[in-house]
Amino acid sequence: MRPPFARATAVTTVAALTLIACSGAPDEGDEVTSASTSTSTSSTSSSSTTPTPTVQVDGAGKGLTDAVATKYRSQSVTGTAHTGRWRSSKVAVVTSDDDVTLAVRPKGKEWRVVGGWWPSMDQGTDLGEGPRHVLVLGSDARPGEKVTRLRADAVQLLGVDGKGGAGLMGFARDLWVPIPGHGHGKLNAAMVYGGPAAEVGAVSSLSGIDVDGYIVTGFTGFRAIVDELGPLSFDSPDGLDSHLPGGQIPKGETRLGPNEALAYARERKTLPRGDFDRSRHQGMLLLAAAVQARLQGPDSLPEALGVINEYASSDLTATQMLLFTASFYKVNPLKVGHEVAQGPTGMESGQSIVRLGPESRKNLRRFRDGRL
Repeated sequence: MRPPFARATAVTTVAALTLIACSGAPDEGDEVTSASTSTSTSSTSSSSTTPTPTVQVDGAGKGLTDAVATKYRSQSVTGTAHTGRWRSSKVAVVTSDDDVTLAVRPKGKEWRVVGGWWPSMDQGTDLGEGPRHVLVLGSDARPGEKVTRLRADAVQLLGVDGKGGAGLMGFARDLWVPIPGHGHGKLNAAMVYGGPAAEVGAVSSLSGIDVDGYIVTGFTGFRAIVDELGPLSFDSPDGLDSHLPGGQIPKGETRLGPNEALAYARERKTLPRGDFDRSRHQGMLLLAAAVQARLQGPDSLPEALGVINEYASSDLTATQMLLFTASFYKVNPLKVGHEVAQGPTGMESGQSIVRLGPESRKNLRRFRDGRL
């Protein structure tokens, strides 16, 4: 039986993944702040007794409005666009009452609708098919160091099953794992050997889960994301008493700024179960961020993706990232679980390690469908 979803503190991103709303901007080269288009191409439409359906999107230029119009076809609609960037592409969320249209404009190409949900047309939800998993990594890099080639001391696998369920699996950093092309080693060392792709390969080998891609940031990027997107509403179950900057966090409901959030994600020495509890804390922050984003609505996605894009690295395409993050607005909170992959400690090659335990192996098998 799957465990019930915990309350809001244990409730997810990517991610730090999604927070706060933004105002839309017109397409590049457009001089208007809104546009409308007719969905009819008939030259005799002006003489018809039936009004010509139109689509008007505030905050969008003609290209995005035309793309939205192809979805609505013969139905008139008035919506609002919120735009941002992911890697080299523009992304947009267009809302009209309860309808949500997701669009992407790759560099040098036209806008195209990639998914969404449209209750006004009884068309259901289109956010891709099957389970998807994204690895969220926190690098141990300090200012001036290369984020993608240092140890990954936060390793969190976020999944959706495409059926309203989801899950978050944290990984103990000292897990002894196969590292593609480098034999075996500690999980957090995989990124040193081969960058984030090696970390993805190690998690995939350990779990048997096909990982779609990764998002990675360091201490500086993490602070900047929290700072720009605003304090994180959080319900701390036990509080925190750490020597780290911002490490004095009271028990109960609070607001975490950049230093407080980073301290909560980093502290392990004062926690009863050390790194296992730290991994759980990291997952709780992601879950709380997702809950906050969900409360603010899907029009929060473009700004959040733009901020994360500035301070993190990823191999996910704009379409992958937009669809994955939007999927959490259609997740049933009662169908989400949170676990940590862990096990007994031991020694290997003169170093203390963690071997994956049977209960964690079972949880990883369950998580292959995107839900815990």
